[in-house]
Amino acid sequence: MIAPLYKGRFCARAAAGAADLAAAQSLRARSFLLGSPRDRDPFDDISTHILIEDLTDGTLVCCYRLLELDGASLCRSYAAQYYDLEALARFQGRMLELGRFCIAPERKDPDILRIAWAVMTDLVDRQRITFLFGCSSFAGINPEVYLDAFALLHDRHLAPERWLPCVKAPDVFRFATRMGRVSDLRKALLEMPPLLRSYLLMGGRVSDHAVVDHQMNTLHVFTGVETGAIPESRKRLLRALV
Repeated sequence: MIAPLYKGRFCARAAAGAADLAAAQSLRARSFLLGSPRDRDPFDDISTHILIEDLTDGTLVCCYRLLELDGASLCRSYAAQYYDLEALARFQGRMLELGRFCIAPERKDPDILRIAWAVMTDLVDRQRITFLFGCSSFAGINPEVYLDAFALLHDRHLAPERWLPCVKAPDVFRFATRMGRVSDLRKALLEMPPLLRSYLLMGGRVSDHAVVDHQMNTLHVFTGVETGAIPESRKRLLRALV
């Protein structure tokens, strides 16, 4: 059970029915520029959906979905469609997949991302999640636009061999074999999606390649966090939001 959480003008809560799910799917379609009224797939039916609303007018400003797994059920994850997760399947403990994270394009309030992480932090603590993961998406499918960001990922944030995903998708950008050291740190950080930056601040690590997802018009990298390795200072900041 996920209790509603309030921060300033925003409230985060679990979706309560078909109307809530439809609203989330509509926001996803608009955020990902899909050209269709709703974004939906079979994973919606097995996930818990989180909605963040502006209490001043009831507007949905952010949504994402969560799917709890373990090594034996990892093949049911969204990420398993695109990445070979055989190594991660040997990881011990409970896992949580974060998917379809989006914030309404016109909303820039940092409290939205803060309350989103507060909900996940509370769930990770209560459910004793040992591994949090998802696909972090860059807009568009041209990797040349994000070369500084990919250089930074290659230089500092590649996953360890013990759970590094292998290539499975037919179209990938193997940045780990093409990139040198990052030359412009500020530009690299600006190129990265806010969600990916948040993962990295927690000690997140990424796959050595990006998947070119033509359907979603994104480049995405598998991103994982061993929750036990999150720096204590970062844990305190996250828990203070709950």
